[in-house]
Amino acid sequence: MRLCFVEDLAVAGLEPLTLTRPAYALRLGAVTLGERTARAFGVGPGPARRAAIVRSVLEPIARERDPHTMLNDADWLAQGPVIVANARWVPPKNFEPSTTAAPWLGLCNGRPACAVVGPERAVALTSHRVDEWFDDLLAKVDGEEIGGQWIDRPWDLVSLNEQAIREDFEALGGDSVTNRHLQSMALVGPSDQLRIHETARIDPYTVFDTTNGPIIVERDVWVQPFTRIEGPCVIGAGTQLFRANVRGAVTIGPVCRVGGEVEASIIQGYSNKYHEGFLGHSYVGEWVNLGAITSNSDLRNDYGEVEVPLQGDPVPTGQAKVGCFIGDHTRTGLGSMLNTGTSIGVMCNVLPAGWLLPKHVPSFSSVLWGKVAKGFELEQMFETARIVKGRRGLEFTEAEESFYRSLYDQTRLERQRAFQKAQSHRTEPLRSASIAAR
Repeated sequence: MRLCFVEDLAVAGLEPLTLTRPAYALRLGAVTLGERTARAFGVGPGPARRAAIVRSVLEPIARERDPHTMLNDADWLAQGPVIVANARWVPPKNFEPSTTAAPWLGLCNGRPACAVVGPERAVALTSHRVDEWFDDLLAKVDGEEIGGQWIDRPWDLVSLNEQAIREDFEALGGDSVTNRHLQSMALVGPSDQLRIHETARIDPYTVFDTTNGPIIVERDVWVQPFTRIEGPCVIGAGTQLFRANVRGAVTIGPVCRVGGEVEASIIQGYSNKYHEGFLGHSYVGEWVNLGAITSNSDLRNDYGEVEVPLQGDPVPTGQAKVGCFIGDHTRTGLGSMLNTGTSIGVMCNVLPAGWLLPKHVPSFSSVLWGKVAKGFELEQMFETARIVKGRRGLEFTEAEESFYRSLYDQTRLERQRAFQKAQSHRTEPLRSASIAAR
């Protein structure tokens, strides 16, 4: 069978993470959401077997990042039967579809999650009418409850990550830890819960603790002395850990530089947290740099429910432990303190103020003196992106530049609202003082 990922309108609820990538590219456990669904259906990689219907603005950069997935291609859809899967749906453990005959519709909590259809239905899929397409199919085909879970908000990924790592450790298999690695480190817990790629460098005075769950260390990882890693945990390919305290339920994507304390968080990849500071119950995008001693709160002092401002509007999470969600190419300055339930967009410049910073920072903005303010000029942001990617031997491409220009226009209204709110907060103390003086 062939597999096509689709995004419905609810993908907007995953911003700022999905501002710069399709939902199927988000990480959960040791793989992306797309890889997890493909594994559930037994569909391997390659343009002959995988496709996606993505937002048109994302198509050029998505094609650059993953040239082996066919995007918005009606000819591919017309070639035969296809599995259509909502990118926000996480299949249940040991999922086995009851049929691969078209037409068939799988439901998760009553909502269409995936389907098997013939080419005559598949070709009707377009990026702006996925919801209508599923509703039309539901009206004609009896759906079957198949289980699984929905990723409706960014914190859902963080909440599900621990169990996802455990499942991936079992499903992916691979070699266990080698004697060479065991000689240079301390292991607490069962050795069969530890997998370290043979190319990884594990320095002396490092501790791996598998008491509470498995640990996966991928190729070309470098774990430096005085680092402690507690499972369940995934350390992505090419990542380096510097005197880090990784406390479990953590996924660190490829080519990251991480130090300090990290707990129950996901880092998409290519991001830096070199120095001391705490990151907890959070999701960090790509090409993010967290300055030294940057820390986030993930628990209110009264242990109450955390709200997260998505696109500026507070959304209840139903959870007591929620950290921050940071978009691509954002940077924080030395000693930045992020409040519980903070949402920061893409290409932001966040500077410290000596107190907790705003919980909502729209894309392409700055935080100056504790207030949301106008960000750098686009050309300056792009030049920084070129430098940052160049340090990893990669290029900030013309397609990326064009995309970020479009995204700048797309997020303009959210910025204007945030600037107006910040301005009203500046004038309120002055007005109050004037009233008191009278």
